[in-house]
Amino acid sequence: MNQLFTNTATLARLIWRRDRVQIVLWLLSLIIFTIAVAATFPVLYPEGPEREIIAQTFTNPALISMLGPAYGIHNYHLGAIMAHQMLLFTMVVAIMNILLTIKHTRRDEELGRIEVIRSLPVGQLATASATMLVLAITNAVLGLAVSLGLGLLGLTGMDWIGSCFFGGALSATGLFFAAAALLFAQLTETSRAALAYSFGFLGLSFLLRAVGDVGSEPLSLLSPLGLVLRAQVYVRNYFWPLGVVFLGAVFLTMLAFRLNTRRDLEAGFVPARPGRSHASPFLSGPLGLVLRLERTTILGWTVGMFILGASYGSIFTDVEDFVHSSELYQQMLPHTAGASVLDQFVAMLLSVLSMLAAVPALLVILKLRAEERAHRMEHLLARAVTRQKIMGSFLGTALVVAVVMQLAGVVGLWASASAVVDDPFALGQALQGALVYLPAIWVLVGLAALLVGAAPKGANLAWFYLGYTFFVSYFGSLLQIPAWMSKLTPWGYIPNVPLEPVRPWTAAAALVLAAALMALGLAGYRRRDIYG
Repeated sequence: MNQLFTNTATLARLIWRRDRVQIVLWLLSLIIFTIAVAATFPVLYPEGPEREIIAQTFTNPALISMLGPAYGIHNYHLGAIMAHQMLLFTMVVAIMNILLTIKHTRRDEELGRIEVIRSLPVGQLATASATMLVLAITNAVLGLAVSLGLGLLGLTGMDWIGSCFFGGALSATGLFFAAAALLFAQLTETSRAALAYSFGFLGLSFLLRAVGDVGSEPLSLLSPLGLVLRAQVYVRNYFWPLGVVFLGAVFLTMLAFRLNTRRDLEAGFVPARPGRSHASPFLSGPLGLVLRLERTTILGWTVGMFILGASYGSIFTDVEDFVHSSELYQQMLPHTAGASVLDQFVAMLLSVLSMLAAVPALLVILKLRAEERAHRMEHLLARAVTRQKIMGSFLGTALVVAVVMQLAGVVGLWASASAVVDDPFALGQALQGALVYLPAIWVLVGLAALLVGAAPKGANLAWFYLGYTFFVSYFGSLLQIPAWMSKLTPWGYIPNVPLEPVRPWTAAAALVLAAALMALGLAGYRRRDIYG
């Protein structure tokens, strides 16, 4: 039995060596964000009747489906507010664990790395156990650091016991989804399928919790996210839900280990669906290939953007009461003279949805770099296909994807808002406002194209730029960030549409900049070494 885990510690050190920067960045981002948000609560939620109004607002079924049931609303102290508004932040922790687990299991197996490792004196379960060991330590550090940070703040209702429960909830949830991803890595044959199943399971968990919190408690108890909320952190601090989630993680890990010992290397228990015997004529060119590779990403994000827009639209009935009682949202909403709260809320949502729409567009253009690193581009370049045509296909798809995502988000927002409010806003005007953000998204796509073409090793810097853009745009007014920092992003030059008129020169300048970046990216891609 021990031979199955031979040299697990050595492989764990290798995984840490490979991902030490990424893991540290994940941890710092999660820890700093959680503690920083909690530190702003005394100013944002001062004691008084306003806090009680906020508590009653969160009893709205739409908000319950988004954030979960509001525990402790009769004594809505800062601890209860923190648990209610931030505990579902565990979904971000789940994403971190899913990505890292698949990377070091199924993806390494797919790329042939584990086959090389298996040629050395290592156990059959050494890779899987080393991955879980690294992630267990990572989640433990996350939970401990968050617990210490929140406890040291010493805010009303945020005692040390509750802070430890909050950190424990993050750790238990992260470990559970790491174990689930490890299980899906055994069931599937490709990393794309393993990621699809893992994120699908995360989405199902959120859906079960949302439906269960509104009307069916047993459904919430079937979801790890629902169980975490039942701990009632900072209110009653129940241990059993976290214990169930932790035991579930242990069970899934043991099951994944068992399946790992019963399958062949690079095989899965759910075989990949065989493709057609004859390819479609559309696949005769690089554009068809790009659409074929990215169809799951495009379809999934289109549905996701529609649902996200619909979730925001479902709370339109309580927007005015909520904003008037919350200094947080009063500071975050764009201030335009003569505009209603609903109009300001729509303007903020258009900005947020546009930043989220940039994510799938970046995924498409950066897929080119991923294909290079997987040594698959040489098969295309060995044929009569120019580099400009290949990169142009990825670029064109990314540009169109940005348009589709913008439309999906706005239509979902309007459809849901129309169901709960009479005449919430004009669809045509909102669509025009959403399209105003397209040049900004295209600038980001152009930057990614430039990095892929001229500095491929730094291509992922596009994600950091998008994160910076979201931070200064969404939290700029709240944290009183200097105006010049927002001007470092294209979003800083876009007016609060549809409240303010659009300046044609702004859109034209953004389009020229986006085109210039794409042209430089195409030129760089044509000249550089394909494995540069």
